[in-house]
Order: sequence, then structure tokens, then C-alpha cells
Amino acid sequence: LPTGVTVLEASAGTGKTYTIAALAARYVAAGIPLDRLLLVTFTRIATGELRERVRERLLSAERGLARALTGAAPGEDPVLVTLAAGSPEEVRQRRDRLARAVAGFDAATIATTHGFCQEVLDGLGIAGDLDPDVAFVEDLSDLVADTIDDLYVRRFSPSGSPAFGRAEAGAIARAAIGNPAAQI
Repeated sequence: LPTGVTVLEASAGTGKTYTIAALAARYVAAGIPLDRLLLVTFTRIATGELRERVRERLLSAERGLARALTGAAPGEDPVLVTLAAGSPEEVRQRRDRLARAVAGFDAATIATTHGFCQEVLDGLGIAGDLDPDVAFVEDLSDLVADTIDDLYVRRFSPSGSPAFGRAEAGAIARAAIGNPAAQI
């Protein structure tokens, strides 16, 4: 198993979630408590899927090891084959760790990047020197639209005759936001 921070970056549908869930099961079975793992992804939808898949993987590994302890073959699942190798006491210990992880699954930190950052800042309390009303958001499109409207109205409301329309102002703003080196 890798040590330290492991980052998986790949295109959609390549097995990132499968791999993360398998790694989580292996780490837990090896003795790392689930609440010591940090699993972070980008969107709420991806986080929900990751949470569900990790829980399913822990549960299926625990059940597979319980069957292996009765003498059943682990099957073709490479994670289960790896976890079922060893003495009956080692396998029993792995199964027990997985069972504890499933029972205490709510303690798992599986979050979006923004959600994790918010948790860290909240945990710092006043040492974080952060306005308590600040909230991290995943999508800034509403803020961008409001800012464009505010600036457009401020710039063109007194003159009455803008040089370009609101849609063009939005396109210009999005181009500037998308290019941090843009000269404005």
C-alpha cells in the first residue's frame, strides 16, 4: 500500500472511485482506522457516490472475509484474495477491523474539497481569523452573474446608451475570469 498522500487523477469512467474504495478497504483491514483516512473529491455528487461505494466495499470485504474464515474460496476479487491471504487469526483480525469500520462509518471523512476546507476552518475556531458568515461554494456562476449585472448597471445606467449589451458583457467577464493573465 502507498504511504503518505495518494492522488488519483484520470478521465471519467476509468475506475478512480473503484480504486479509492478498494484502497480504503485495504488500509482499514491493515489496521488504519477509517477515521484516519481522508477521502476527498470535487463535487457533491461524486462525494455521495464515493461515500456509498466505500461503504459497500468495506461491507463486501468484511462479508467475504467472514466466508473465507468458514473455508470458502475468496473468488476472483483481487482485494478479497489479498485480504484472505494469511493465517486464520490474521484474516479474522482484518474482518474485525472492517466490521468496526462499517459500524462506525459515519466517522469517515469523505468530502468535497470545499467541504473539507470548511471543516478545517471551522475546527480552527477563532484562530482561523475567518468571518463566521463566510461559506465555501462549489459554483461561482451566481456570484459572477450578480457582479456582471452590478458593474454593467453602474457603468451604463447614467449614460443610457451602452456600447454593448448585457450578453456581451457576460461573455467578456467570463473570458477575463477564465484567463487570470487577461489584461482588463
